[in-house]
Amino acid sequence: MTHRFSAPPASRTSVRGPVKALAAAAAAASLLLTGCVAGEDSGAAANANGAAGGTLTLDFATYNPLSLIIKDQGWLETALAEDGVTVEWVQSAGSNKANENLRSGAVDVGSTAGSAALLNRANGSPIKVIDVFSQPEWSALVVGADSDIASVSDLKGKSVAATKGTDPYFFLVQALDEAGLSLKDVTVEQLQHADGRTALENGSVDAWAGLDPIMAGAEQNGARLIYRNLDFNTYGLLAANESFLEEDPEQAQAVVDAYEKARAWAAENPEETARILADVAGLDPAVAQTVVLERSNLDVDPAPGDAQRSVLAKIGSTLVETGDVASQDAVDKALDGLLENSFVRNAAPAATKDS
Repeated sequence: MTHRFSAPPASRTSVRGPVKALAAAAAAASLLLTGCVAGEDSGAAANANGAAGGTLTLDFATYNPLSLIIKDQGWLETALAEDGVTVEWVQSAGSNKANENLRSGAVDVGSTAGSAALLNRANGSPIKVIDVFSQPEWSALVVGADSDIASVSDLKGKSVAATKGTDPYFFLVQALDEAGLSLKDVTVEQLQHADGRTALENGSVDAWAGLDPIMAGAEQNGARLIYRNLDFNTYGLLAANESFLEEDPEQAQAVVDAYEKARAWAAENPEETARILADVAGLDPAVAQTVVLERSNLDVDPAPGDAQRSVLAKIGSTLVETGDVASQDAVDKALDGLLENSFVRNAAPAATKDS
């Protein structure tokens, strides 16, 4: 797929405001508490105290292969070094965690499923989607190897592990509805994705609303996918806080430039992309290849627009029905302000130099 982009902004000089300084301080505190720092050194505290350049804090996630490439290659560190900007990486265990970090200001940019991004904005978080990183089939309903559950209808009266506020959770909601069931017909055990797999494998739950690449690893160990539906998966989206986009548009543009460079790099280096995923996620290389080559469509139009709006308009009513959003009006207003395609329109992947 070929895209044409206009020229990037002429300057990358970042202007820091008090809001950004507070966000950097929050990020530093969060990283120290969670131990999620993946860079070689932590400059958040120093930059929050007034050091030149400041800090760009963004996430990496095993469900976002492009983030892993950018982190592995060190492109953003190189691109922003001349401006004295420190790049901090925080790992997101799921869209819910990415959105928590966006709300708290612990990250400027986070990896989220479309459903989770819409949920977050509809509930008052001022975020915008600035890039589409994939159109994945990353969710399915999973049971153990010896389970007698063979279809969604068999889940009635059963326990299902799911991470609320993420695509697998809303995948479960939609699958149940299609089968004539609802959340009232099952017991949802709120567990983070990796914990859901563990619960399934030790018999604590009957089924799991899974997420790749964790799901692919479970499948290799004998777990079965009893229901798949690409249409129930929403897009992989890159979201950013509005305050960050307003105060540091040059940094936001640098992030999108790097993402578009990574998209081309992944297309040229699929096996290396799988290797990076395998290393970060602790996966067998064959499992990582399944995720990257069969379930992660990275060759997707990166500009947020009509395709995402159409999918999210369908999931919006589900958010209201489940009580996750107070009203359809809140969903509609959120969707109207969620998608921002200007950074992709201005993307210049060549501006991101190799480290």
